Amino acid sequence: MQNLESEYQNLAELYEIAPDDADVLGAIENLSIAAHQAKFITLFREPADNNGAFLFIQAGAGGTEAQDWAQMLSRMYARWAERHGFVTEIIEEHEGDTAGIKNITYRISGDRAYGWLKNEIGVHRLVRISPFNANGKRQTSFASVDVWPDIDDAIEIEINEKDLRIDTYRASGAGGQHVNKTDSAVRITHIPTNTVVTCQNERSQIQNREMAMKMLRSKLYELEMQKRAEAEDAAKAAQKKIEWGSQIRNYVLYPYQLVKDVRTNVEKTDSGSVLDGELDDFMLASLQQS
Repeated sequence: MQNLESEYQNLAELYEIAPDDADVLGAIENLSIAAHQAKFITLFREPADNNGAFLFIQAGAGGTEAQDWAQMLSRMYARWAERHGFVTEIIEEHEGDTAGIKNITYRISGDRAYGWLKNEIGVHRLVRISPFNANGKRQTSFASVDVWPDIDDAIEIEINEKDLRIDTYRASGAGGQHVNKTDSAVRITHIPTNTVVTCQNERSQIQNREMAMKMLRSKLYELEMQKRAEAEDAAKAAQKKIEWGSQIRNYVLYPYQLVKDVRTNVEKTDSGSVLDGELDDFMLASLQQS
């Protein structure tokens, strides 16, 4: 908050000198956005809320339609991260059979990325005129989103090597000759919890294993947080479970435009702006509710 106050004083002085300067006006607008977001910092209360995040998007049943929708969601969250100045890295991606993607895992680095994203977990439903149907019929598609924190060394997670099964396999998709000709991809299974993580986008098996272990630690942390939530509040825990068909948000592009969050009833009629990454209103409402 002190940084915001200091920047406000500096911009106030610059505005008096050059009220029409485009750079000054742009900086004032950015400061206004930052001040608006700063009001909600108190909503980030959990130990991992200030950390980065891993974001996983999975296409639902429905083939090309659902895979195209998964790619639209992928772009939406990437644009949202860009708006916040976060850094995105694709950990693993599987392309669709004809178009879109089957699934994708992002690592999103930046202050409070997990705090912002944690309530995006669930099923997202799209209604539109299908671009893949010659008859122009309305189509409903589903994709699921999962989020877990990118935990750092400050949060201790004990993992027994005896509880792990580590498999290597040949990476698929883009990545060049090195990736496709060696067993560089890594899959780690945590046997007691049946938690599985994979990584194939790094350049070597060692790097993929390091990233997979980081993802595993983060997933196990999230599982522990869910167990604590179940013990404290069963209703709250139920909201965190991912169950197919329990959509959290509807994106309607036809016969009208409307994006509505079924948990908070927040809605926007400009579907295009939402799909272009304007998600903060939905996220803040979920944070306030929880």
